[in-house]
Amino acid sequence: MPRLDDRLKTVARQIVHQANQRNTHVDIGSDHGHLLKALLAAGRIDYGIAIENKRVPFQNSTKTLRGMKADVRFADGLSGLQVDEADSLSICGMGGESMVKILAFHPDRVPKLVILQPNRRADLVRRWAMQNGYALIDEQIAVGHWRYVILRFEKNDSARDACYESVDFEAALLFGPHLIERWQTEFVVGLQEEYSYLKQLKPIAGNAKKRLDAIERILSSSPAVDLPRQPNRAR
Repeated sequence: MPRLDDRLKTVARQIVHQANQRNTHVDIGSDHGHLLKALLAAGRIDYGIAIENKRVPFQNSTKTLRGMKADVRFADGLSGLQVDEADSLSICGMGGESMVKILAFHPDRVPKLVILQPNRRADLVRRWAMQNGYALIDEQIAVGHWRYVILRFEKNDSARDACYESVDFEAALLFGPHLIERWQTEFVVGLQEEYSYLKQLKPIAGNAKKRLDAIERILSSSPAVDLPRQPNRAR
């Protein structure tokens, strides 16, 4: 994929061209438009729609996508999209709070395939999906400035997502049911590092306490992993 870092390459891999079907992808908060350019160049999509609500990124995406099968729109989130206009959607590099706000404002305009890369509060995104009939199909980690989680959802209208049935539900909302089940090195290392950081907070409460408790349950349930020891402190 041209001009993409590992984070956006991972996002792009979740967008698969469907043979004999229309493939229009909308990227909200397109920044420089590099994701859509790469998807078009690779033949993963037939048409791209970039939506920006900030002038400079809008101009950047317009320049990047000039001459390609793409439309760059100056709009606020899904207000720049019509119902059934796109087959897939991506939002990358925002907090989960902002993503949920965008998705909830025009729920009828959210396509059946949704790929999200929240910088924080991925639990809010997972909860949004469950409440709106989207199944969590896949989760991946991409390592860059920090560990990014990339989530792929597909519309299924089920009352409950089956991927949560065999894991600690609250822990899975916070850290990802597929990631917990796979137990890959980058995921485990990330849990251990966050555990060590949270244990040093005084006092610890709210969402931090909830995350610490969930990490302890996850790590203690795996016989192959020991909880990180805290460094000795001089008295």
